[in-house]
Amino acid sequence: MTAPEPESTPPPSSPPAGSYDDLPAYGTDTTTATGADRVTGGEPPVEEEKKKHGSFLRELPFLILIALVLALLIKTFLVQAFYIPSGSMENTLHIGDRVLVNKLIYRIRDVHRGEIVVFRGPTSWQDNPEFTTTEPGNPISKFFHDIGSALGVAAPSSKDFIKRVIGVAGDHVVCCDPQGRITVNGRPLTEQSYLFPGAKPSETNFDVTVPKGRLWVMGDHRNSSADSRSHISDGNDGTIPTGNVIGRAFIRVWPPSDWGTLGVPSTFHQKGLAAAIGNPLTLGFVGAVPITLVRRRVRRRRSSRRGPNRA
Repeated sequence: MTAPEPESTPPPSSPPAGSYDDLPAYGTDTTTATGADRVTGGEPPVEEEKKKHGSFLRELPFLILIALVLALLIKTFLVQAFYIPSGSMENTLHIGDRVLVNKLIYRIRDVHRGEIVVFRGPTSWQDNPEFTTTEPGNPISKFFHDIGSALGVAAPSSKDFIKRVIGVAGDHVVCCDPQGRITVNGRPLTEQSYLFPGAKPSETNFDVTVPKGRLWVMGDHRNSSADSRSHISDGNDGTIPTGNVIGRAFIRVWPPSDWGTLGVPSTFHQKGLAAAIGNPLTLGFVGAVPITLVRRRVRRRRSSRRGPNRA
């Protein structure tokens, strides 16, 4: 008797098309990944770089606009770059140099002697400028030229000047003493440290008392500067209004090899230079203060003595 043959198990049949077994497990990514996609799981690096580059190009005009607005705000209220347009301040400043102008300092204090200032020239100065510029006729070119002037990379308007302050309100400025020196309130100035080599302090004689609210200014290259001396006959003895001063040039930033601060020469720090020391009105006020204090004390004593007697 033969043993029964074991039943054969039929091979598993493939699931019919469209059955649930064809569906991927929940949460499985069905996208195929090749190359770098298998590593990053995202877009190819080349595509990401293209997107970043395109985004930067789209934002670039906006960034430039913001930079220009900020620069103009700083220029308007704080610091302005100024392009030296003429040789009137040589050898202290040369044509093409750039300086920074502090526009805030004279809102805090007065202008001091010896400082280099940038100012808007009075009408007579503008009619006879030290240099001339040809403004572009094209509105777009003019716009960019004005921006360049404001940022100190292009020549400024011929209406703006840069000079050194020699005398302030009340000063008696004279040229010259027997040694050929300019004097301020009787004190001679030693100017060799900043005058153009070989130039005299002045070849034009003058005797001016600076009016209130005005300044007497001169270039360091006296033979090449149309300064206060050139405008004595224009009214106000050639002086300029302090209200026309844009700010103080305090540092040279271009060229880099000549970078440095623009300080006040020591001759302007000498004792007795200030006109206020000999000003009768000032002396009157100085004398009036202690007299007023003494009178107040006398009145207090009298009132204190009368008080108990009346009671």
